[in-house]
Amino acid sequence: MMMGNGGGSGNMMMANGAPVLRGAAANGATFMGGGMGNQQQQQQHQMMMMQQQQQMQMQQPPADQKPGGKQKKLTAAQQKKLAEQMKKQQQQQMMMMQQQQMQGGDGQGRDGKPMTEEEIKKAYIVKQQRWLLFLRHASKCQAAEGQCQYTPHCHVAKSLWEHVLKCTNSQCQYPRCLASRELLKHHQNCKDARCPVCGPVRSAMLKQRSQMLMQQQQQTGGPNAKRMRTDGQFMPVGPPVAQVKGSVGQKRPGGEGTSLMECFTPDEVRTHLASLRLSETANPVAKGQPMSARRRDAEAEKAIAGASESACQGCGVERLTFEPPPLYCYACVGRIKRGQVYYHIPPSATGGEVRKDAWCNGCYNAIQGHVELEGQKWPKNVLAKKKNDDDLEEPWVQCDYCNSWYHQICVLFNGRRNEGGEAPFTCPQCILSQLEKKERTPTTKRPSSQLPASILPQTKLSFFLEERLRKVLGRERQERAKLLGKPVDEVPHAEGLTIRVVSSVEKKLDTKSNFMRVFKDQKFPESFPYRSKVLLLFQKIEGVDVCLLGIYVQEYGSECPAPNTRRVYLSYLDSVKYFRPSGIQVATGEGCALRTYCYHQILIGYLQYVKQRGFTSCFIWACPPFQGEDYILYCHPKEQKTPKSDKLREWYLKMLRQAQKEGIVLSLGNLYDEFHLGNQNHDIASATELPYFDGDYFPGVAEDWIPGIEKEQAENAKKNKGKKPAPQSKTRGKKLPNAEVGDDLDVELAKKLGATIQNMRHDFIMAHLAHQCTQCRKCIADDNRWYDSTPSDKGTVFELCQECYDVESALPAHDKVLTKGRDLVCERVEALVEKTGDDVEEMQSEFFDTRQAFLSLCQGNHFQFDSLRRAKHTTMMVLYHLNNPSEPAFVATCNVCQRELEPGKGWRCETCPDYDICEECKISVGHEHALVRSGQRHSGAAGGMTEEDRRDRQAQIQRTMELLVHATTCKLANCGSPNCTKVKHLFKHAMSCTMKAGGGCQLCRKMWTLLQVHSKGCKATNCPVPRCRDLKEYRRRATEQIEERRREQYRMYINQQNAAMGR
Repeated sequence: MMMGNGGGSGNMMMANGAPVLRGAAANGATFMGGGMGNQQQQQQHQMMMMQQQQQMQMQQPPADQKPGGKQKKLTAAQQKKLAEQMKKQQQQQMMMMQQQQMQGGDGQGRDGKPMTEEEIKKAYIVKQQRWLLFLRHASKCQAAEGQCQYTPHCHVAKSLWEHVLKCTNSQCQYPRCLASRELLKHHQNCKDARCPVCGPVRSAMLKQRSQMLMQQQQQTGGPNAKRMRTDGQFMPVGPPVAQVKGSVGQKRPGGEGTSLMECFTPDEVRTHLASLRLSETANPVAKGQPMSARRRDAEAEKAIAGASESACQGCGVERLTFEPPPLYCYACVGRIKRGQVYYHIPPSATGGEVRKDAWCNGCYNAIQGHVELEGQKWPKNVLAKKKNDDDLEEPWVQCDYCNSWYHQICVLFNGRRNEGGEAPFTCPQCILSQLEKKERTPTTKRPSSQLPASILPQTKLSFFLEERLRKVLGRERQERAKLLGKPVDEVPHAEGLTIRVVSSVEKKLDTKSNFMRVFKDQKFPESFPYRSKVLLLFQKIEGVDVCLLGIYVQEYGSECPAPNTRRVYLSYLDSVKYFRPSGIQVATGEGCALRTYCYHQILIGYLQYVKQRGFTSCFIWACPPFQGEDYILYCHPKEQKTPKSDKLREWYLKMLRQAQKEGIVLSLGNLYDEFHLGNQNHDIASATELPYFDGDYFPGVAEDWIPGIEKEQAENAKKNKGKKPAPQSKTRGKKLPNAEVGDDLDVELAKKLGATIQNMRHDFIMAHLAHQCTQCRKCIADDNRWYDSTPSDKGTVFELCQECYDVESALPAHDKVLTKGRDLVCERVEALVEKTGDDVEEMQSEFFDTRQAFLSLCQGNHFQFDSLRRAKHTTMMVLYHLNNPSEPAFVATCNVCQRELEPGKGWRCETCPDYDICEECKISVGHEHALVRSGQRHSGAAGGMTEEDRRDRQAQIQRTMELLVHATTCKLANCGSPNCTKVKHLFKHAMSCTMKAGGGCQLCRKMWTLLQVHSKGCKATNCPVPRCRDLKEYRRRATEQIEERRREQYRMYINQQNAAMGR
């Protein structure tokens, strides 16, 4: 709810910030008891008259003002003094009136004795609680005037509520407005669980919500929920708590795959429990930390200090809330801040589908008629207004044996295994007790929900990196032991490290429209094929795998056209600071922590691997994430600082220098110097020679700049019409082909890029894995190279190919510039590997297809890395999805009635993609295909999906997509394909249906799902499948928005740096 600035001058604040209401607002609470008495009404009238009289006094002219003359203006000090006097007088008068009111009007209590100050204070608190509950009721009550069963005065509070929502007047005279606004403002911002005003009110609200939820489940035939926590304010809200079968406390065998702690040894259980305790004194909040994080940390500290029996028996905290995911406007790409109003497409308009598109207030007002998304038009009046203030609490689970309550995250509980709300759960304390009494044994053969990272399939790359890392860390440990004079066994080292490639797919980067239009005549490629790979580093910490590092790379192989041939682009890298052991300095001379050394060696190993496969260079844009942003891993720990651009650049360069020492990297440079972007004598590279990577800085800004450059050139052409062109200067660099109109734009584009990144040139790093000619910038392979024998301290190498050396040698002595003063030595260079492919099969993962897809998975499910306990649970769930790729990424909803399905309570169609149905709709509506119980596929399974299962699943998806393309182009009335006719009927229905998927048509929803799956993997430029182009364009637009936001933030950073340097 939106609140104006409260301005009740007669109200005071309690120690915890809660306002103590005076006057009208306090009297208003008596509506709950049936209205105001005559004496109260007289007192309210007297108070309002008093306020009006004081305002008139403030407006009266001073005594020394002459009649008819100009008013003598009071000084600021006089105005302030007068205001303080009036305020003090008003407070004294109101205090006296309200004391009389509280004492029955005659200064006496109920027993005839005067009320003490403590009794008056308690009475005020009760009135505030009642008034808050009454306002909340009025805000939701739909009863007509005089028909409310709660109170006959409800319509008065409704009028006040409607007024308060719009009022911003700090001197408002509307009865009870100022005090109500102040109270509501406090209640809206109050996070203190022990607040005497807000605490009991929230408790009452939660109890009411719990009763409504239970009634709703009983009415809809849902499962009887396991008893919820109704003990005061500590009952969890948000997702319902885990439900279990049987009566509470009934003893039976432990859970089967519901909690990872079932696989722990007693020592691991105790270690995990010890790590959960958050009672340590928190570090002071660092400057620059987001307010949401500060508020969350403050909540945790207060909850720990007042921990009671209602707290989680694992961490000792009662209420923990998730970090709200960032929200961005679809139109302007700006971030919608916490507390701001925005507009979205509600599920009621999409047939139950939850969309994340949002529009800020300004962009919503600018919408004309409708908005278009994925080829569908949505009327403006469909968009619903909402406030970005969602606050979701961590879910809970109760032990079947001792009835103790735990946060699901604390006990590593897998909510997706809570099948039918009847999943068994045994808490860690009972596990320990049962293990000691020999009543249970630790799980040795893990089910698919508890598989470790080491079970994920190996690839050539992951095996190479793991083996190399094991060897270099072993050598470093030996050197450290030698330096410390200790045996190797006594020196701490990194254990339990696992590296896996979780995604490896072929993709295609299409050249952006403006760039393609300008450089089409120069035969610039329309697209660039590449392989996208995702690498993850896990470490087993306290018996649990934790994801520490994520890397996205793009490999443009030997078959990719120039300028991307044989190049590698390090797209994104992200890590969290949980590496063990911490605080260890390596002894190999790098002067860095063991964590940094480990990450550097993984990157060096990757460069060594791609070099062996024939790649010639690696490009890195050292652009750190900005405040509130995450690249791969969602929600970093508060103590982990985001590096500035210079720190991140040095981090990469330190790694590359070490790779250069090992002979993996041959030379280092940057985009600005290598392509002569700063040369103003036209000795500059063509823009078509610059690497063109997916999501990189240059392709994005070039697309934005081209229209402006064209407009500027057109204006200059009009001004210079009839004038002779200036003579062109000679160049020594590579000349631009075909000196035509596009050449000027080409040079201007490269110049503008140079001028923009000049001061930040070192952020655009180029590492050469093969020899490259300094003059023509071609790779030297199976040829002679002439290099300067004098080493450079900058990591660069001067070398010429045989062709450029012959041209230079043929020049007269006075014209030789390149070789002048250099001692060149000739060396024969071997040929490169013919093909760069590593014979890796497709490893598709919808969760890691893009870094935004993984972020969406984490944000939508609140998989956070901001604490070790959450990082453990998040990694467990990520591994669960990787080992069970057929499981839905998000909680399923019934495709018929749109009700959210509990795990294991619905039915899933294995023929139709993404089709779920609840028990009731299965009986009443039915479905044309065979259905299986949700979760049945993995129930009791001892292992995850095998490699054969993965291939079969991928083959089935591929066959479905081939059928879709076939049915689109098939013209035969009696096609031999048995399912072709079915797909054609779906197409025909979708064309004629008036309800559409947005209206809830299930056939249209099925067709829409098929089209979305197809468009994600389609690489055809002119695909015949309907809406394929629209869906691609929508995803392209969504991706561009993300990259545009990144470029804009980096541009602002560059401007700040340029301003600091006086440019």
